[in-house]
Amino acid sequence: MKTKRRTFDADFKLQVVRMITEQGLSVRQVCKDMNLGETAVRRWLDQVDVELHGQIGIGKPLTSDQIRIRELEAQNRQLRMDSDILKKASAFFARELK
Repeated sequence: MKTKRRTFDADFKLQVVRMITEQGLSVRQVCKDMNLGETAVRRWLDQVDVELHGQIGIGKPLTSDQIRIRELEAQNRQLRMDSDILKKASAFFARELK
């Protein structure tokens, strides 16, 4: 029988990372106390480290700056697509008027 895969939100992941980085607790101890996989917690630590250095981490962003950057990038993509559609439509109608 398969167990259901647990999911954790960004706030929880950041809380776990802070316990390790700010409180000086070991990864192994935090994992044991909170019933978490050590690999996942180490991945969260790596992701926060990467994001704090201004790079894009793997998976869903954890830091508020990276969340905002991803939102702005998505908005930018949408605006570029809208602009391209408007350019094509204006070219189409310009040909129709000739």
